Amino acid sequence: MGTLAKNILTLFKLRIGVAMVFTALVGLAITPGPAPETWQTLLLAMAIILSAGAAGGLNHYYDRDIDSVMDRTQGRPFVTGALPYSPWWLALFLFLTVMPVGLVWYYINATSALHVFLGAFFYGVVYTIWLKRRTWLNIVIGGLAGSFAVLAGAAVVDPVFSPLPIALAFVLFLWTPSHFWSLAIALKPQYVSAHIPMLPVVAGEKVASRAILSNTALLVAASVVPFYYGMGWIYLAGALLGGGYFLAKSLQLAFNPGPALAMSNFRASLVQLMLLLSAVLADQWLPI
Repeated sequence: MGTLAKNILTLFKLRIGVAMVFTALVGLAITPGPAPETWQTLLLAMAIILSAGAAGGLNHYYDRDIDSVMDRTQGRPFVTGALPYSPWWLALFLFLTVMPVGLVWYYINATSALHVFLGAFFYGVVYTIWLKRRTWLNIVIGGLAGSFAVLAGAAVVDPVFSPLPIALAFVLFLWTPSHFWSLAIALKPQYVSAHIPMLPVVAGEKVASRAILSNTALLVAASVVPFYYGMGWIYLAGALLGGGYFLAKSLQLAFNPGPALAMSNFRASLVQLMLLLSAVLADQWLPI
């Protein structure tokens, strides 16, 4: 039973769902307006966990062939046979998307529900099915999934978006390419074997590392914008500290492209994101 539970959790990519919930709560926290009821916040969290899990499951289901080629994905349950590969999974994924989206629509509002749906749709369909195997822009466009989580949370408070959640959603949009292109440099041979046209595969590590640096610089600049729309000094400190660290690592990678520095930059992107989002919440709780 423990192994089955582990395989189910792997299939539904729980960590990604939790990260999406966190970003949605950040969007909720920064939006001016009356605080939602606790049950509404919990409903939103449940909807994002389930719909993001369904999108993650569809990703596993659709990518079973290329997952078997890449070392980092060879242990996924559809590849190993730990979970049966059956079209019934598609019905489950659809249910786990439509049901929570419908509940958010009915009990909260249509705008929040739409953005919960778009988050799952962009990851499960736009990225996984339409773009991943076709273009190096796959993760750029597919990265909108994280931005929609911020907007889903903001819409719970106010369906008419103010500039602040839009600015933060744009920061999340810019974060994704630097994050995944760094991973793609570190694991380039695996992406080549799977014929996935990530930027380092189609353009080379040198071009990709420079694109990462340019994108990270734009990301850091964009992360300062929320300060001018009402975020405080705690937020600005977190944005500059995390952004400066990420930018320094990206600069190292641009001067010396390679797997080791790329993986270091990938980890730096996680540090930057956690510092940024934590600073958002700290700024709301401890205004100075």
